[in-house]
Amino acid sequence: MAYFRNLGSRLKEMLELFKKDQRLLILINADPDALASAMALKRILYRKVQTVAIAHVNDISRPDNLAMIKLLRIPLFKLTPPLAAQYDRFALVDSQPHHHPDFEKHQFSVILDHHPLPKDKPAQADYLEINPDYGATSSLLTEYLYNLNIRPGKLLATALVYGIKTDTQSFERKFNDVDVRAFRYLTKFYNPLLLQKIVRSEFRKEWIKYFSLAFRKIKLLGHGSSIFMGKVESPDILVILADFFSRVHNISWGMVSGIHEDSLVVIFRGDGLRKDMGKMASQMFGDLGPAGGHKQMARAEIPLDKIDRQHAQQFILQRLAELNARKRTRGKQSAGNGFPISGDKESAERKTLP
Repeated sequence: MAYFRNLGSRLKEMLELFKKDQRLLILINADPDALASAMALKRILYRKVQTVAIAHVNDISRPDNLAMIKLLRIPLFKLTPPLAAQYDRFALVDSQPHHHPDFEKHQFSVILDHHPLPKDKPAQADYLEINPDYGATSSLLTEYLYNLNIRPGKLLATALVYGIKTDTQSFERKFNDVDVRAFRYLTKFYNPLLLQKIVRSEFRKEWIKYFSLAFRKIKLLGHGSSIFMGKVESPDILVILADFFSRVHNISWGMVSGIHEDSLVVIFRGDGLRKDMGKMASQMFGDLGPAGGHKQMARAEIPLDKIDRQHAQQFILQRLAELNARKRTRGKQSAGNGFPISGDKESAERKTLP
């Protein structure tokens, strides 16, 4: 059995898309998996085009991301119209066009991702691989490097290891054999001390106040929770808090929300058992802006001009109530047809037990 898939013909197809006089810009919503994947794609294509660069659409403030960029020497630009105008080809990694309004403005030569592919928003590119079975896009790019006989340097290998580690939550979230093999392969080349320094850069001192505020604002909703933080200096604070409160015993899902600039940002976390966070985000807010993700983690961003800013917390809870009401209605209809009253797989299985 081969260590990885044989991608010879597929990779040839991708490489033949580019010419030496072209300028390529790789777009990302910067997080560890996206940063590592962009580094890998840049390594693959830098000799195929005149120049290749990486641009991010989000503000980067999480300490681990900043440490990763600094220690692994990742050159980055903030995406702006003047910057984009300097390039004639575009690639997207660890995201899909519908994930961010700035992505939707571009036509992509390459899209590589591992997030779920919604049927109503299909991604389009000259070369496309979206594989939701993978725990991290970094694993996919490791396959590409391996097939091209490109040995990752110490900094790139460390980035890819961290990308896999974060998106699989050290193999506690969804992963498959490819993620394990990629991780094992990369550890031959990475720098464990650099990785350790990045992993330990999690919080800023000035963020401590948000933890105190979150404890006062948390609303318990059965096995779930909701925290509205008001105005925050960065959406990354919401992510940190959502990850923290997902560890509370007997809370299987939660939302942490806040207002940043012109958007209401909602971060979803769950155990993947009772609720699918990606579906929940899409069903609650998909009609208003980018919303979706995985079973255990998701995100929604709603422009403030589409809601009443003064009642943002009530708006979130109202949307949750409406979603639950729709599910109860469907459950009653299913029960009338002789099906289990819950769409929950676990409930259905309980009803069939002797």
